[in-house]
Amino acid sequence: MFLTRLLYASTASEQFKPLDIEDILTKARKNNGTLDITGMLCFSNNYFLQSIESSRANVNELYHKILNDKRHSNITLLDYKEISEREFGNWSMSYVPDTSLTASLNLRFSESSIFNPYKMSGESAHKMMLELRGALHNVT
Repeated sequence: MFLTRLLYASTASEQFKPLDIEDILTKARKNNGTLDITGMLCFSNNYFLQSIESSRANVNELYHKILNDKRHSNITLLDYKEISEREFGNWSMSYVPDTSLTASLNLRFSESSIFNPYKMSGESAHKMMLELRGALHNVT
């Protein structure tokens, strides 16, 4: 089976509560590790941006679960493609909250310094996540 990467944007629904982000991350890290799913999640201003990497079947199954998760609304597929290698292979689910680091990257890859993944192309969103990955490596 081919490796696949999917990027999507969504908005936190009315059912979303501040502690839900911890629940999402805890479950993702546990479940993704056993399914060989890797990726990165960005969350700010009630917006999610997530990259998911794995086999096509695993990516599709996880995306289907996200589509049915009542904590997400306005789910928009930004990019879906076969890939030759993982770019977030060190993380079952990395998490990037809004920080001073992200404002300049938001401006670099979208029309504003305010995080809004709906205003990014799939390619821009992916490139921003790669920059964040590099910044996280430099911090740890």
